[in-house]
Amino acid sequence: MTSATDGKTRNLAGSSGALRDRVSVGTGGTLGPPAAAIGGRARKIENAGFDLITWPDHLMGWLPESLWTPDVSPLVAMSPSRSPHVFLDAVACIAVAAASTDRIRLGTCVTDPIRRHPAVLANEFLTLHHISRGRVFLGIGAGEGENTIPYGMDFGYQVSKFDEALQVIRLLWESNGPVDFDGEWFRLEGAVLGLGPYEGTFPPIWVGAHGPRMCEIAGAQGDGWLPVMMPIDEYRTRLAWIEDARRSHGRAADPFTVAVRSYVVAHEDHDTAHRMLDHPLVKGLCLSLPDWLFKTVGSQHPMGDGFHGLRSYIPSGIPHEEALRLIEQIPFELVHQYMLHGTPDDMVEGMAPYVDAGARCILLQNMGFLADPVTAVAAFDLLAQTIQEVDVRFNRPVEAETDERLHRHLGGADASVGAPLNPRRRDLP
Repeated sequence: MTSATDGKTRNLAGSSGALRDRVSVGTGGTLGPPAAAIGGRARKIENAGFDLITWPDHLMGWLPESLWTPDVSPLVAMSPSRSPHVFLDAVACIAVAAASTDRIRLGTCVTDPIRRHPAVLANEFLTLHHISRGRVFLGIGAGEGENTIPYGMDFGYQVSKFDEALQVIRLLWESNGPVDFDGEWFRLEGAVLGLGPYEGTFPPIWVGAHGPRMCEIAGAQGDGWLPVMMPIDEYRTRLAWIEDARRSHGRAADPFTVAVRSYVVAHEDHDTAHRMLDHPLVKGLCLSLPDWLFKTVGSQHPMGDGFHGLRSYIPSGIPHEEALRLIEQIPFELVHQYMLHGTPDDMVEGMAPYVDAGARCILLQNMGFLADPVTAVAAFDLLAQTIQEVDVRFNRPVEAETDERLHRHLGGADASVGAPLNPRRRDLP
């Protein structure tokens, strides 16, 4: 299927970085205008002690625009846009953030190989890896209906396309000179990507996988797993699928980052957080979830039994009353389960089962502002406090068997990222 000349040197340990040895915490970067805020926001996140910044790669948002009205949320009156579908390009945002920061890891959560051809992805993310001096990861999934179908793109056989796409990306990264690839969905003939690795490393590939085939691909080809929050038993089951695939493909010893990403509603009062979870715009985010997650709380997706979630969900065009009717059917138990919420202690307690299961990267995206935009600043501070609680709960060394182990736990320098991954907040003693 492929042919290549002698491969470029690939440093597997450097490729995945140091995140797998300790519990790291990430959050989202600037999504919309003004673009001038991208760099400053990234520096603020870095200075607060976060380890990662992520961007969704979207053309369409997660909520029907019919709900984007002042009577639903005061956020709309304060927003410069009258649409929930405003997104700056993720690759451009990462480039700006990379030039504005020194330490923090940067990546997509997630992009796909349907809108961005795998050869383009290979070049874009390797370029970002150079710009960031080795701090970028490629978060990638099989794609979403809302970002493809309305734009005339073929969303069929997306998992098979995804499998081939990762092969193409690896082939282009790791080969010198022209390469061929004769796949069912992608073909290369005398293709070249001359840009080499950054200091011997390529961006780690973190796979947004939930079904059996995608988890198999994550284990066979990925450097990390980037799923959404789900019941802990479901999480363990999928991680076991990935571990089985890693063993069967001879990759069990390769570095691999296990993550989980969660929307959060951070508030110093837990009962207030519960009221915010029940807000239509916050609750409405669950319309993008698949029916099997609804079934974990004994319910059915409002859009029908077996609904595939983001594979099928297209929020544009859903009328106002219909959107409210669908949201009303979402059980509070699901929202409560799906989103970490409350105080830093509450959120760390919610993370604990996932850390126990093997998660070493927690991605937190505050969404409480959809219910009450006034809480946004306080929520950021609460997330920064959550980082400190994570360090106390999960990252404190139990014993210093060697100076190297202590150095790693305290956030020593890692050659693959070009700077210490931790210290945390720069204003902390």
